[in-house]
Amino acid sequence: MARLLLISTHGSEDPTRASLAFFLAKGAVDAGHRPEIVLAGDGAVLARRAVAEAVVGVGIPPLKELVQLALDHKVPVYT
Repeated sequence: MARLLLISTHGSEDPTRASLAFFLAKGAVDAGHRPEIVLAGDGAVLARRAVAEAVVGVGIPPLKELVQLALDHKVPVYT
């Protein structure tokens, strides 16, 4: 089992990139690893519930679903 640090520096202005750290964390959890997420720079706005619920990237699940998965699996998220 590996520990992974995923860093997101994109906010709601680029919804697909903003969601990538959470999407990669989902894959890591599914593979049995222990991811952690850092929201840096513009990514820090994703910590606001209203923003996270409105972000929907292209070709990946909505951010609110990915955030819920992170919460369910106790993935640490740092701002």
